[in-house]
Amino acid sequence: MIRSAALGALRIGQTGRVLAGSGVGWLLGDRPPAPRLVRQTFERLGATYVKLGQFIASSPSLFPAEWVEEFQRCLDRTPPVPWRDVRRTLRAELGSQLDAAFAWVDPEPLASASIAQVHAARLTSGEDVVLKVRKPGVQQVILTDLNLLHLIARVAETVTPAAAHASLAAIVEEIQASMLEECDFLKEAANIEAFRAYLAGAGIERAIAPQVYGGLTTARVLTMERLWGESIADPRALAACTDDPEELLVAALKTWFGSLMSCRSFHADLHAGNLMALRDGRVGFIDFGIVGRIREDTWRAMFALVEGLPRGDFAAVAAALATMGATRDGVDTAGLAGDLEALFRRLELAPVPRDANGEPASAPVEDDLNRALMDLVAVGRRHGIRFPREFTLLVKQFLYFDRYIRMLAPDLALFGDPRLRAP
Repeated sequence: MIRSAALGALRIGQTGRVLAGSGVGWLLGDRPPAPRLVRQTFERLGATYVKLGQFIASSPSLFPAEWVEEFQRCLDRTPPVPWRDVRRTLRAELGSQLDAAFAWVDPEPLASASIAQVHAARLTSGEDVVLKVRKPGVQQVILTDLNLLHLIARVAETVTPAAAHASLAAIVEEIQASMLEECDFLKEAANIEAFRAYLAGAGIERAIAPQVYGGLTTARVLTMERLWGESIADPRALAACTDDPEELLVAALKTWFGSLMSCRSFHADLHAGNLMALRDGRVGFIDFGIVGRIREDTWRAMFALVEGLPRGDFAAVAAALATMGATRDGVDTAGLAGDLEALFRRLELAPVPRDANGEPASAPVEDDLNRALMDLVAVGRRHGIRFPREFTLLVKQFLYFDRYIRMLAPDLALFGDPRLRAP
């Protein structure tokens, strides 16, 4: 308890210094727009605030558009912790297995983010693996930061009616639950195993998630099979993995959509780095730290969207969306249907971004994706609907896939193609 209190006090002091630095810079004339200033300050504050920034970026139904757009730029790339600290964590978590099970672990990380960093390794049995290692002290920092934010939110709700109406404390509680779950690699391992069980049960051989080595996995260390391949959004690199990018995309989307119906959950972070074209021709799903779980009303609305869009039945789509997130009685479903039709017709005609050589862009254009999502949220808001965060996360994954299709297989229909029916 004394150690936790001391670390908490130290963290509060660090937070105060960063905030003071931003304030002094503002007084001396460094005055960017408020969303940019807050985003830059969040990045300096570290793990908790980077994740809070990502929550803002993925919650257009809760935050103003200019804040959501700015926080799309919130970087989850941090300097790696020294190898000696990583090795200390590995030794504490794995004990003698570190020497017995691993032929070597690369001291240089493959990647370093706010919560964890990833190292390549090889088992004594010959398998190539990756180790995802939680950074020392990060969970204590998150608890301290979010407890402080929760206290501030409670005070704000007491003195400001607008804050109470926005349920700030409940938002902080949701963020805390999500972030602590992301810190627990046993839960991520369970997410991976659930997805792998779905693949096996459905007889899907074209897609894979990495094998988890349970005996070498703890809450702070996740040991996984290393998958070799390229980002699915890199058209030039894909040539080494497949001669038919369209079929690879079909396999990826069919697999992911099938997991929605079989698992009632979904991989909620399918950016270009987490969807791989493997060298053996399969598609690889990696990084299951962020997984959404679907409520019944969201499930019904998503089915209405998927079934109604190919038929152009925007009245059915509007009716389902209205029941999912209505904040007042008397939603004008006819008006909502007209606005949704105008939005989706415009999205269908959006041009494919090209590089200087006229080739499709090598990665999704985040600004375009999030603008489309925010446009959908704005349509709902005009009609008195506030979409739950899980729905916006779900729609964003479809937007990712839509962008990959536009880059690699522009003739493929995201909705309505019979090949995309779930297994």
